Amino acid sequence: MTQMGASFFLPAVDLYDKLTPFYHLIYADWKSTIRQHGEALDQIIRSAGVELPCAVLDAACGIGTQTLGLASLGYQVTASDFCAASVDRAKNEAIQRGLSIETAVADMRELYAHHNRTFDVVIACDNAIPHLLSDAEILVALKEFHRCTAPGGLCLISVRDYTNVELRGPAQLHPNGVHQVEKSRYVLLQVWNPLPPLHETIFYIIEHREGALPITHTSRAICYAVPIYRLMRLMDEAGFHEVRRVDGVFFQPVIIGRKKGERNETPDER
Repeated sequence: MTQMGASFFLPAVDLYDKLTPFYHLIYADWKSTIRQHGEALDQIIRSAGVELPCAVLDAACGIGTQTLGLASLGYQVTASDFCAASVDRAKNEAIQRGLSIETAVADMRELYAHHNRTFDVVIACDNAIPHLLSDAEILVALKEFHRCTAPGGLCLISVRDYTNVELRGPAQLHPNGVHQVEKSRYVLLQVWNPLPPLHETIFYIIEHREGALPITHTSRAICYAVPIYRLMRLMDEAGFHEVRRVDGVFFQPVIIGRKKGERNETPDER
């Protein structure tokens, strides 16, 4: 990652470095979530006319929620993220499940330089794009996604619909539940501090081991509350066409675009 990339992502790196060991606790049942996310993305990809064999680049893999789901369905997945700790965990989670994935630490805005190849599908899910804090930075990343997408291939990004989120006024509390793991209890909370058009997220994880006093882990990041209609325009500007929004399949709205050309190669032929 370049110095520019490292400094720009510093708050997000702080968040995910500290959150990586606990990230699966955000979900009520991470194993089921992996399966559900994989099946939902598979449905969207197939409905757009892309069938297996299919090479996927997960450009914001995190700890592997979407990567593992797609790999378990037979997709050939390459997973990258700006957070080295998350990439390491995704790799280890794949090994434990007997799944074969390629991994790399890569800034979304320098994606092609890291991977130096194209894929049938490029994805960035679970509100990863808003960690880029301006339209200009997002456009740089989307142009890199376009470079990494094979002719006729797809780009899928999922984001929070910020038009339905109140980002003015006082701080907001967003609980993520209570989880019991063996003899430890974890309480997860998010506090959103509105800074329109940005918002700061502070994550609190209260770890209470049996027989000990609770320990609180904290981390923070800044996100850009970019509207979906603007992201669609930026995808079009980056070179994708047939850009559209898909609701009701994935847990977040999905924006999908296609790279012009015909998909006529298998992943092994590239």
